[in-house]
Amino acid sequence: MQKWILILLVALTGWTSHAADWLTNFKAAQQQAAKENKTILLDFTGSDWCPYCKNLKAKVLDTPEFAKFAQEKLVLVEVDFPRKKPLEAKQQKANDKLMDKYKVEIYPTLVLTDAKGKKQGEIAGYDDASAEKYLEKLNEIIAKKR
Repeated sequence: MQKWILILLVALTGWTSHAADWLTNFKAAQQQAAKENKTILLDFTGSDWCPYCKNLKAKVLDTPEFAKFAQEKLVLVEVDFPRKKPLEAKQQKANDKLMDKYKVEIYPTLVLTDAKGKKQGEIAGYDDASAEKYLEKLNEIIAKKR
């Protein structure tokens, strides 16, 4: 019975997954950002080993609020530095290049850029802030550069 109620609710509300779409190719993100007039958000993360990165993902980046915000304003790029799963050499080289370019020193770091790659701002580290607080910070950075 509960299963049918859930199916009915999904059908009536149009509810779908709130997951945001993340790219790994910065050049593709730049093209999309230019086309859609959006800001690029680079998430420098250690996805499989960094506890702060995992918390940021769970408490902010995987929330419906963030997904909605991102859909309206951002092109998302994951710049991952895992320890347990190897990246392809080409991806590792691209990630290293982005890390050097934006002078990222800690994980997680969120860097916002325009479509040309010009840095607009960053949020380094994660202090257990709510999705709402993070969205406020991101909005402030975006608003300053428009």
